[in-house]
Amino acid sequence: MDTGTQFAERIVVVDDDTSIREALAEYLGNHGYAVRTAAGAAACDRLLAEAPADLLIIDVMMPGEDGLSLCRRLAPAGTPILMLSALDAVTDRVVGLEVGAWDYLAKPFEPRELLARVRALLRRPRSVEAGGGGDAITFAGWWFSPIERRLRDPQGRAVLLSEGEHALLAAFATRPGRVLSRDMLLDIARGLDAASYDRAIDIAVSRLRRKLAEADPAQLIETVRGAGYRFLPAVRGA
Repeated sequence: MDTGTQFAERIVVVDDDTSIREALAEYLGNHGYAVRTAAGAAACDRLLAEAPADLLIIDVMMPGEDGLSLCRRLAPAGTPILMLSALDAVTDRVVGLEVGAWDYLAKPFEPRELLARVRALLRRPRSVEAGGGGDAITFAGWWFSPIERRLRDPQGRAVLLSEGEHALLAAFATRPGRVLSRDMLLDIARGLDAASYDRAIDIAVSRLRRKLAEADPAQLIETVRGAGYRFLPAVRGA
């Protein structure tokens, strides 16, 4: 099942329970995400071979290869993983996190809590696919560490950004070449410089562009008419 537009963030739900898969796909799809579902590890592998995901939601207890094994296998790729399980003991949560899950949610859960955790995971900076295991990345001569919130221009000079501008730049730089909608950017940056983002994401992007252009006039962020914005330069691990 696939919902949403080509610009939506992509989620793969892996659960052997058909009713849960369909309910999550419908709920997350109604909140703007592009959702695909898989009944098990093998089906998940096939989906990821067709197209990558921005987030994986994996049930722990599945026939064949279970969720913990699948998580351990997929975690090195750096895609955020949210584990779902009817097991809620501390040891179960610890095991899930130790095999590479970014978060762990016990069943039954409130859909609103699941949505909040999905949004939080998608806001977290992560290394880009070409960037290897480190945090710092480079693009068009710039050096940027999303976690440390440090930015240097092509001349090696430090560039000071607000927390909201850092969040916005991290959203772009960790998703190079993808069109990010205004709603997506607003959700990623929510709570940081909240007043300006609530007025208009366009104003926030304009401020970030202006600050970057003070150090380097090259265009880094492209406006995609009717869709949002796209980060143009190639991104590599520093």
